[in-house]
Amino acid sequence: MRKFLIIPLLVIQTILYAADNYPRNEAIDIRHYLFKLEINDSTNQIAGETTVTVLFKKSISDFELDLTNINAQGQGMKVIEILLDQQVVKFTHQNDRLKIILPNPLKEGDEKKFIIKYSGIPQDGLVISKNKFGDRTFFGDNWPNRAHHWLPTIDHPYDKATCEFIVTAPAHYTVIATGEKLEESVIGKNTKLTHWKTSVVLPTKVMVMGAARFAIEYEGKVNGISVEAWVYPQNRLEGFSDYAIAAKCLEFFSKTIAPYPYEKLANVQSTTRYGGMENAGNIFYYENSVTGKNTIEGLVAHEVAHQWFGNSASENDWHHVWLSEGLSTYSTQLYLENAYGSKKLMEEMEKDRKQVINYFLKSPAPIVNTSITDITKVLNTNSYQKGSWILHMLRHEIGDENFFNGLRTYYKQYQLSNAMTDDFRKVMEAAAGKDLKGFFDQWIFRSGQPKLEVSWTYDQKRKQTRVTVEQKQADLFTFPLEVEVTNKLGNVKVDKIDISGRKQEFLIHGNEQTSGIRLDPAIWLLFEGTVKQTSK
Repeated sequence: MRKFLIIPLLVIQTILYAADNYPRNEAIDIRHYLFKLEINDSTNQIAGETTVTVLFKKSISDFELDLTNINAQGQGMKVIEILLDQQVVKFTHQNDRLKIILPNPLKEGDEKKFIIKYSGIPQDGLVISKNKFGDRTFFGDNWPNRAHHWLPTIDHPYDKATCEFIVTAPAHYTVIATGEKLEESVIGKNTKLTHWKTSVVLPTKVMVMGAARFAIEYEGKVNGISVEAWVYPQNRLEGFSDYAIAAKCLEFFSKTIAPYPYEKLANVQSTTRYGGMENAGNIFYYENSVTGKNTIEGLVAHEVAHQWFGNSASENDWHHVWLSEGLSTYSTQLYLENAYGSKKLMEEMEKDRKQVINYFLKSPAPIVNTSITDITKVLNTNSYQKGSWILHMLRHEIGDENFFNGLRTYYKQYQLSNAMTDDFRKVMEAAAGKDLKGFFDQWIFRSGQPKLEVSWTYDQKRKQTRVTVEQKQADLFTFPLEVEVTNKLGNVKVDKIDISGRKQEFLIHGNEQTSGIRLDPAIWLLFEGTVKQTSK
């Protein structure tokens, strides 16, 4: 997800779970959702019928799903009835929790289908509005836990499931949804049914549908995966041009990480909340992303990278969302490095370093910040740019071969599953053959970065440069610092020195007088600092 271009479409009243204290139910495993939805042009009310396939891992007498109640403004969902084996079952629906009461306790290993019939006006999650051309549109916008405003689900990434959408809509709409399209039929006067179905499990945050008037281009296939552009007809040529870069992104990540995990890669112009939302196999971009100027390569690369990191290999706890956003941000940098060279990578990392330092001044918190209670607040510079910077330093620490092997192993181990930061650390330790706990502790679980004051002087008699490095921040960091020394003849030498103390001195030998030094010339360290020459 790209958060920097939030569209103020509407004022949304949303209740989000405080922190990540989601009430996980280890007694059940949701296997599949079948969402049947009816949308219309006369009102914002939807009619829904969701069949939830549940595997019971323990014997229980009831379980709960998330579904928003109707609020004082009349928005929310009203459950009409719930069926099990064609029999009506009892339920309660309060505080946005739908409790299904079983007529008889189900035992371990039982798998049952529950049919939930409901209707209402979504207060969030499904954005029903008009696009910039004045046309009515419907777009699912579930991140982070907003699916339950229109779909009865376990609305947390810990419990993944396959899903399908069967959407009945006025015939002038084209419907896109997660998965592969199985059917599109006109079933009555001015009514169309569209059926999409996934073959792999997903978190609810990225299982969505959208309905609008679309122009569609099938741009070809990359490794058998259809790459598509779905744009508003008024933006047909511009959108096809802007979204065409997705094929190159798909090719790079498939080669660098693993085969693509979903049925298609559709890039969709949409009217939603975020700048880009990585919905599985159908990415929703903000409507003004389409200009025809081909300026969204980084945005597209970021959202395509999410198909691996965030969608398939997902965080198991919202406070560890850097495993999604940081990995996708750095994957974007890797894509740009591959496309445009190491200089481009250095430029991007230097720009992000400034952003991280500036963010720390107003929010001195670690990347994994368990004090956050509003989970939308985990979308911050620490999760994105600082997370990316930690990966960049880790790459330098363990070397390219170990780093990329570790990334591939992490994805292979946690694809279609969930992970925490310690899981990622252990995979990278195995790839590198070294203990990385200290690295992760100081960069992920502690706040800030080194703030250095560096002074130097050249001793003509001894033919050496004396460099003094002082850490000015409160907590000490341990890290390698590369120092570039330039002599009066213009010759350049780079030395690496290991920093761990409050104040350290180092000697760098050279026959010619030093004319200047530069810290971190290749842009491998997250830090801020000053350099000055002294007389002695």
